[in-house]
Amino acid sequence: MPKKRILPYRTLLAASIAATLIGCGGNDNNFDNVQTPTAPEPTPVEPTPTPIPAFDTDGVLTAEITWTTYGVPHVKADNLESMAYGVGYAFAKDNLCILADQIIKYNSERSKYFGPDNQAGSGDSEHLINDFGFLTLGIRALAEENLARMSANSRAMFQGYTAGYNRYLADTPVADQDQSCAGQPWVTDIDSTDLLTYSLGVALLPGAANFLGPMFLAAPEGESYLPTPAANTNIATQVTATSSNTTLLTNENAAPFKINPTITLPEKNPQDMGSNGWGLGSDKTTNGMGMVLGNPHFPHTGNLRFWQFHTQIPGYLNVTGGSLTGLPGAVNIGFNENVAWTHTFSTAEHFVVYQLTLDEDDSAGLTHSVDGSKRTIYKKPMQIEVAVAPGQTITLNKTAYYTNYGPMIEVPGNFEWTATNAFAIKDANLPNLDVVDHWLAMNMAGSMDEFKQAFKDYDGVIFNNTMSASADGQVFYIDDSTVPNLTETAISELTTNPVLVQTKIAAGFTVLPGFASAFDFDGPVPYEEAPKYEGTDSVQNSNNSFWLTNLSSPITGVSPLYGNVENQQSLRSRLAQQFIESEAGSDNTFTPDEVETLLLNNRSMLADMVLPSLLQACTAQGSAPVSVNGEDVDISAGCAALASWDGTMNKDSVGAHVFREFAFQFDRDPQWETPFSVDNPVTTPSGLLQNETTINQFAAAVQVVNQAGVALDATLGEVQFVERSLPNGTASGVKLPWAGAHNIEGGFNVFSIVPNNNGTLLPRHTYAPLNSNTIMSAEAQGYHINYGSSWMMVINFTEEGPKGRGLLSYSQSRAYGSENSLDQTELYSSQPRLRELYFTDEEISANTISTLTLSSEEN
Repeated sequence: MPKKRILPYRTLLAASIAATLIGCGGNDNNFDNVQTPTAPEPTPVEPTPTPIPAFDTDGVLTAEITWTTYGVPHVKADNLESMAYGVGYAFAKDNLCILADQIIKYNSERSKYFGPDNQAGSGDSEHLINDFGFLTLGIRALAEENLARMSANSRAMFQGYTAGYNRYLADTPVADQDQSCAGQPWVTDIDSTDLLTYSLGVALLPGAANFLGPMFLAAPEGESYLPTPAANTNIATQVTATSSNTTLLTNENAAPFKINPTITLPEKNPQDMGSNGWGLGSDKTTNGMGMVLGNPHFPHTGNLRFWQFHTQIPGYLNVTGGSLTGLPGAVNIGFNENVAWTHTFSTAEHFVVYQLTLDEDDSAGLTHSVDGSKRTIYKKPMQIEVAVAPGQTITLNKTAYYTNYGPMIEVPGNFEWTATNAFAIKDANLPNLDVVDHWLAMNMAGSMDEFKQAFKDYDGVIFNNTMSASADGQVFYIDDSTVPNLTETAISELTTNPVLVQTKIAAGFTVLPGFASAFDFDGPVPYEEAPKYEGTDSVQNSNNSFWLTNLSSPITGVSPLYGNVENQQSLRSRLAQQFIESEAGSDNTFTPDEVETLLLNNRSMLADMVLPSLLQACTAQGSAPVSVNGEDVDISAGCAALASWDGTMNKDSVGAHVFREFAFQFDRDPQWETPFSVDNPVTTPSGLLQNETTINQFAAAVQVVNQAGVALDATLGEVQFVERSLPNGTASGVKLPWAGAHNIEGGFNVFSIVPNNNGTLLPRHTYAPLNSNTIMSAEAQGYHINYGSSWMMVINFTEEGPKGRGLLSYSQSRAYGSENSLDQTELYSSQPRLRELYFTDEEISANTISTLTLSSEEN
């Protein structure tokens, strides 16, 4: 075959030469008129990019760490392992106790160190539930099985990060560590498997991790869910345990403590994670280059604290931003030379609960059917250690139950395991091994196309929307959180079957029949079918669904598990849309200063719409008492305070808290004059009905403020504050006044309180709210802020490179009294503003506080 192609070509070439010779006059050998053919230009070969070096090659991990103002570390290394080594060390310096706490949490060792209960002796069994729950999910076993199969980049970063964490622990005297955990037996060296276990557990936060209690209770009808002592455990104490589905146990098989947990339907977002995020393109920025506003709203204490850092591997990686605990060297929210991005908590669902049809012929209740075939519900034995006295533990055994869908669950009164029906949960993030690779790919993106490619190659953005902008002015939005890829049959039934529709409304999550494989899912929704938008104008999200990411181009036609469309938007989402649509400069474009002003703008969307009418109504009421819960309330002083309010939630705003308390009451039964219209989703609902309900709501607000012992005409700075806990968890007594709004009144820069579990066992103080309809505390004399705007940033690309300002509102270090535990907090308290972010070598050099060459050779 090759010869048949070559020979005709040569024949034609010879004939052509002969014809040329004849045309030139025979054999006079004069070829002056023959033009030498020009050789074609070779097609350039695109060089194959050299992969980023993963592991160190000489056996010595080396990282240069430079700390600039406010304690921000800039880590430079030659490979990912060494880079992560430096990041792990710097992180441990600031947040040792958080990661140490989380490692024992996800390794199912809380009971081993802290006993069975969160409140000792209460029988709440929270530590038992935690430990057996994560054993049921099997995340430690998954980490052990999959670590060696992960990419070289991921393994290098896990390995380096843990080595850096361990290096800090080895080098730092106990007296110089965070005293909340220093010297505790559970603060020990960690390895890659520990950190991967943690990562797999975090991926389940919006899903199966909220069902640990229902997994703990799950047992076939007639069987006890209770754990029992191992055969070789010596129990000398007579005890009993009670529950809704078991009888008193005898001494021979009972644990030596009360086990009486309260298990209810889980919340979808128990820690109330939220955020604002914008990507502004060339059509919306004054200099025609991309800009990003990042504003995650997360707890200020506990396992969801952000931490700022900067990493450089010359020639491969140069990125800075903020990340959550334990991500080994990749930036969650930040920027490089080419792209900036941020995330918000998605409305999407990440799991499905399946209702199983049990085989009536199986008296053990361990068989169900799928497509007419029998499937086994199988058992998994588990074992944990539990502290019962100082230095003494016992071993407890328990059985978990599984199906082809996943772990069995049980919630008394709602999802019970009976002779005919039972329930199992299937989480699309179990396991998710893409997390590190996905964020690393975003960190290294050289263009918006490469940034998008990260989402095509990986599915590791576990529960987030992503908003981004590039140096050349492109914007991109995607909800690529891990969402079950349901079949058309399942989607049709889920959206049209009245029983399934009502079940979802009542439960707050999707429940599907398990008797047919058509309702099952195999993996997450692919990139092509995820909601997304790209252009040169703008993208935004404030925790409503993808629908109005871009007001001019609503997104529809995606899986209903991503969230609602054509639904009423939150006040915060509406305010964000109004900012983008109408608060740009005179040329209808934004400068960084204008965006920063909006980020820290403490307006109230609700006040913009109802304050004049509310003032009219309360003024008309005068001093005539209003009956609230059997008490006559004079609202005149509250009305006078409201008349003095400037409509913002700034420190010097008089009476702002009075309006906030009205907002809490209004939210329970909104009295809108104009109802919601899908044709006007940003401007409706609106207006206030001046009726008896409105007056009663305002009177109830005044009553709350009076009961808390707070002056009605106080400024917000006198009522709202940040107060650190001492290492032993008691209040420091130093209250910093705090500006900022709340979701309830439609703020943008929002803050709140988290009075309950913050995801860790580290000691801290909180103040209980006066009642369930307010966040005001009588004990605190106001609002003790420990949630809200955290890692804030505004990044604008320029001809000289990216320029950024940002702030970590609760500061870099968790350790009380450390140099960088309060500095940024005090900066915000004095006047809400961002600070310069240092990115270039020149900026870093000019603002250096200290440096360290970290080498494993010295270890």
